[in-house]
Amino acid sequence: VQLQASGGGLVQAGGSLRLSCAASGRTFSSYVMSWFRQAPGKEREFVASIRLFGSTYYADSVKGRFTISRDNAKNTVYLQMNSLKPEDTAVYYCAAAPRSRPNEYDYWGQGTQVTVSS
Repeated sequence: VQLQASGGGLVQAGGSLRLSCAASGRTFSSYVMSWFRQAPGKEREFVASIRLFGSTYYADSVKGRFTISRDNAKNTVYLQMNSLKPEDTAVYYCAAAPRSRPNEYDYWGQGTQVTVSS
């Protein structure tokens, strides 16, 4: 599976962005898809995940502001980010895990930069 993330950019606090992650290769619909982020000087952290049948999970820091979704027909996962805060600034990565090992991410995208100005 090859993953290509896009949609990052510079936005003011309170604004919105939508990230996309397009997948190619093996069967997209059989993978758990997630977003992670890494801010400068910090460890990579989990942001959101969507399972095969649509169950979603979020980090507490983004609950109520971010929404993860997937379009299996387009082999794409999205992250809608609303009410952005400066602390959301990071490189965002999409990742794919097989359903048999949902917490083991075999594939990663290249990352897309999100910068939120105050």
